[in-house]
Amino acid sequence: MPAKDLFHDAVRHALEKEGWVITHDPLHLRIQSLDFYIDLGAERLIAAERAGEKIAVEVKSFLGASAISEFYKALGQFIPYRAALAEKDPERVLFLAVPADTYSTFFEQRFIQTIIERECVRLLVYDEKREVIKVWIP
Repeated sequence: MPAKDLFHDAVRHALEKEGWVITHDPLHLRIQSLDFYIDLGAERLIAAERAGEKIAVEVKSFLGASAISEFYKALGQFIPYRAALAEKDPERVLFLAVPADTYSTFFEQRFIQTIIERECVRLLVYDEKREVIKVWIP
């Protein structure tokens, strides 16, 4: 099983503060002989009579020397994870969790926004110090 990201617990706590119940830590999917480990699986009840929302969250810290290299790795994980979820758990929506500082300095660049839009990457922007979610970008 892969190691947890440095800000894994901060994102977990932020989700819990917003009423999400962590159902998987990590969320394991097996497709043929391939194992996928998405950092977190969570659910939240929408209303007493309706089914809840289900999400999966891949947490990234972007603490490496190069933001673009970290982005390549994150996107390289996100795309197969989304495909695996579509096959094994299609009602669950995948989010890429990124720190607020990285979002404002890197992800808000127009070219990166274009890639995010083309690849339909949903973002969860978090503050690792306060352990809160700043914004959801569907």
